[in-house]
Amino acid sequence: MTTTAEQFDAVIIGSGQGGTPLSTALAEAGMRTALIERKHVGGTCINEGCTPTKTMVASGRVAYLARRAADYGVRTGAISIDLAKVRQRKRDIVESFRNGIQARIEKTANLELIFGDASFTGPQTIAVRSQNGGQRLISSGHVFINAGTRASKPQIDGLDEIPFLDNVSIMELDALPDHLLILGGGYIALEFGQLFRRFGSPVTIIQSAAQLLNREDPDVAEEVTKIVREDGIEVLLNANATHVEQTGKEIRLKVQSNPGTRTLSGSHLLVATGRVPNSDTLNLSAAGVQTDKHGFIQVNDRLETTAKNVYALGDIKGGPAFTHISYDDFRIIRSNLIEKKNASTRNRMVPYTLFIDPQLGRVGFTETEARAQGRNIRVAKLPMSHVARALEVDETRGFMKAIVDAESSQILGAAILGIEGGEVMSAIEIAMMGKLPHTALRDGTFAHPTLTESLNNLFMSMDSGS
Repeated sequence: MTTTAEQFDAVIIGSGQGGTPLSTALAEAGMRTALIERKHVGGTCINEGCTPTKTMVASGRVAYLARRAADYGVRTGAISIDLAKVRQRKRDIVESFRNGIQARIEKTANLELIFGDASFTGPQTIAVRSQNGGQRLISSGHVFINAGTRASKPQIDGLDEIPFLDNVSIMELDALPDHLLILGGGYIALEFGQLFRRFGSPVTIIQSAAQLLNREDPDVAEEVTKIVREDGIEVLLNANATHVEQTGKEIRLKVQSNPGTRTLSGSHLLVATGRVPNSDTLNLSAAGVQTDKHGFIQVNDRLETTAKNVYALGDIKGGPAFTHISYDDFRIIRSNLIEKKNASTRNRMVPYTLFIDPQLGRVGFTETEARAQGRNIRVAKLPMSHVARALEVDETRGFMKAIVDAESSQILGAAILGIEGGEVMSAIEIAMMGKLPHTALRDGTFAHPTLTESLNNLFMSMDSGS
């Protein structure tokens, strides 16, 4: 155990999608840098989020298409799921990504990767405790917190007494649930719900709010609900779980909803009711770093905390919890600290994609948000059943929707719920970045037959009033 602090020019706590590239950028700029990681490099995205979940979702889509083979005139045999093979494929890809990242870190001059739990002992001094009980004290002129979030646990009577699943443990199952109960109606609940339904498990989603995806427009949420119900998922809205218990291998969940109370039975329970920041173990008060009432670190638009030369990036600072936002946080800090520019989070676009099938790609304002601000808007909407490419591949569920400023013709936002919705949304985002009017997409010549070509008809729908 060391008692004298080792001096570094920069210390990053957490090797997520913001902290890792920042560590190498600072080291390559000549700063002696320490990257502290509690468990494994890559953060939530690589290890428990984007990479493993989308890998498994790909297996679910193959199962879905295989069962639909007859719709395309293709004969197949009985479909079965080898969950152990699905899990191993996921593990292999995660390990490949993680090892590649770690190798790049370890090859970078001026950069030291330190495994252990970090906590502040003073304004710019950090204790790092390793798993073997050893401790190092580190001092630095600049500290960057990229420690992320973890699954939250709701206050439900009996929950502490049962072996419930979260977004990490559900991916390690070696057998399919006989009946999967899911608490929550957001991204995690929907992606895993549809995945395990496609694997063959009965699934029930219990959502306390009046709609799934409660930050989306009602018409978008209603269409998503319709789609997952078509896939055979039971969806309960305005339903509050009040008690849970386990009898043998059966989990019994008591739910209060209109008109009364019912008890659901399942073999597994996934709790997907949100995320909490990993700020509670960092002893932030010793550094003078303030958080909000939920524990998220408070930052300004340059990602500076309330403590001098201490920054926060990624999910731990609250706001949009997406990998690409964490990476953009890194770019902002790099621009300001290394390149001496004046980058900011102000007016940053926040695109995202929900990887249910069909995907929901979103960027900019929702219709609800635009109207709440009193904006004069026009709404373009086109069902996927009117999209030639969607008809050709027999993937016609969902719709396209765009919000347009009525005076400037600038596109304010879009929701693309349809096959490859994230890719089509990205085309609209590029137009928004270039400040193109909606007429540029309405009148553009796109290759036929592609999904992007449907943007012609989407924006023509405003002219026809349909």
